[in-house]
Amino acid sequence: MRFYYFILFIFLASCGVQKSLEDRPDLTGIEKIDTLRLQEEKEYYRLANNSLRKNPQGLWELYVEGNPLERGLAIGSLSRDLLKKQEKAFMSKLDDFVDSPQQKKFLSKIVKWYNRKMYLHIPEEYKQEIYGISRFNSHDYDEFAKPYVLSLYLHGAHDIGHALSDLMLVGCTSFAAWDEHTENGQLLLGRNFDFYAGDAFNEEKIIEFFNPDSGYKFMMYSWPGFIGSVSGMNEHGLTVTINAGKSKIPLIAKTPISLVTREILQYAKTTQEAIAIAKKREVFVSESIMVGSAEEHKAILIEVSPKNFGVYEVENSSELVCSNHFQSEAYTEDARNQSAIKNSHTQQRYDRMKELLAESNRLNPEKAAAILRDKKGINDKTLGYGNELAINQLLAHHGIIFQPEERKVWVSSSPYQLGAFVAYDLDEVFKEFEQGDHSLKGIDSLGIQEDPFVNSKAFKNYENYRKESRLLQEHIQRKEQVSEEKLVSFIALNPDFWKAYYWVGEYYFQQRNYKKAIVYFKQALLREVTTLPDRKMLEKRIKKSYRKI
Repeated sequence: MRFYYFILFIFLASCGVQKSLEDRPDLTGIEKIDTLRLQEEKEYYRLANNSLRKNPQGLWELYVEGNPLERGLAIGSLSRDLLKKQEKAFMSKLDDFVDSPQQKKFLSKIVKWYNRKMYLHIPEEYKQEIYGISRFNSHDYDEFAKPYVLSLYLHGAHDIGHALSDLMLVGCTSFAAWDEHTENGQLLLGRNFDFYAGDAFNEEKIIEFFNPDSGYKFMMYSWPGFIGSVSGMNEHGLTVTINAGKSKIPLIAKTPISLVTREILQYAKTTQEAIAIAKKREVFVSESIMVGSAEEHKAILIEVSPKNFGVYEVENSSELVCSNHFQSEAYTEDARNQSAIKNSHTQQRYDRMKELLAESNRLNPEKAAAILRDKKGINDKTLGYGNELAINQLLAHHGIIFQPEERKVWVSSSPYQLGAFVAYDLDEVFKEFEQGDHSLKGIDSLGIQEDPFVNSKAFKNYENYRKESRLLQEHIQRKEQVSEEKLVSFIALNPDFWKAYYWVGEYYFQQRNYKKAIVYFKQALLREVTTLPDRKMLEKRIKKSYRKI
């Protein structure tokens, strides 16, 4: 084992790791930048003309302006407490993978080796911004990576998460509609960002308003310390959202996709400009970027992967749907893409979205929110709550709706995309901030009410189901006894979801009660099983149980 570590060390040392750890952006003038945060109210902070404030819906509203270092330092200083909390929420996930300090140290070396070239693919401007933020990060994880380097790594976490999940940690669904498909004929876009990294990760959400010294003003919906864009719109009414595609597990990190979309938001006002930016960046995972353009009155998909690039535009239609597979001609023969369509839940969500759009008579923001909150399957099939076949999988970080031609945006509040959607007019927002008025309020008259499901017994049961599911899996792993009464109660919390029966079946299988295991595995098969591999797994489990009897 010691020899293995020695070989690994020599290998890592020879691959440019140290250079990546020592690289820093140009910090000229950083010592002259004001970083004094003033607390105006309990949850309201100011720094010069930058601010951070919590709104009545529990979302943080951040405004920053200036050059990259100024923006980064302002973000870091204003949100310092949130940064530490978010960092802890993310890094605590390491404990799910490693058990000891030695393993964590080993993982640190692997991460450093894997990310050794990332700094070469991130624009200087964004490295400066990230560095400014990192000045206010904690030093609790210095043994894993120093604050600036760790901040860089965390900007690639979304990419790594969905690549390793192939696994599909990310099962986002989005749409665009215009002309005869919308109430006023204008472009309307909506999306769910189904990225889940633990409940703690989703607690603090930030609506970020950027007024940079170069490029265009823009907004993004994000989380503390993250400057990439997963959902956003700029002052010209250009929008970006991202949907994960089927990816080969990458061997080296390059440009995080969220920084590509951030660059598009900041520097593009047409789809052609967006395409040009995406083309010049090397990515390390596959992703669909939906771009909506107010100027062109349309939406397109830019489909990127490490070795391919495609653009998809609908012909003779004013409706565009995106889930987690590619649609452009460039990927027609792509084996991974075909595998995703066949073996994952992407096609079913795509078909359900098409079905709901067809049923909706001339979309408006309220109808868009209802679609994003839909929990049923194709032909209104009951799926059970939390099924990835649903557009609303009850794990989304957020839902968001854009009306680019009016520069309006609606962002969801917790839980998931079920809370009230807060509306903002981007033109008015930036006018107020630039004039020094930071009493930002959403447009109450345009707000969308919370989903009544939030107050239902079914939702309370679902939340309990999530907790009990984790506990049951721990009992199975530890080979601990669970009463039959508790197992029956567990299923009753989410009786239409196949996984409830599967986990009880797994418990009995582990306890060598194969007859009962078969009963529950068969019950799981009677529900809407998420994917073809899931169905095959259940069938194999049943056959194995019969052999064991």
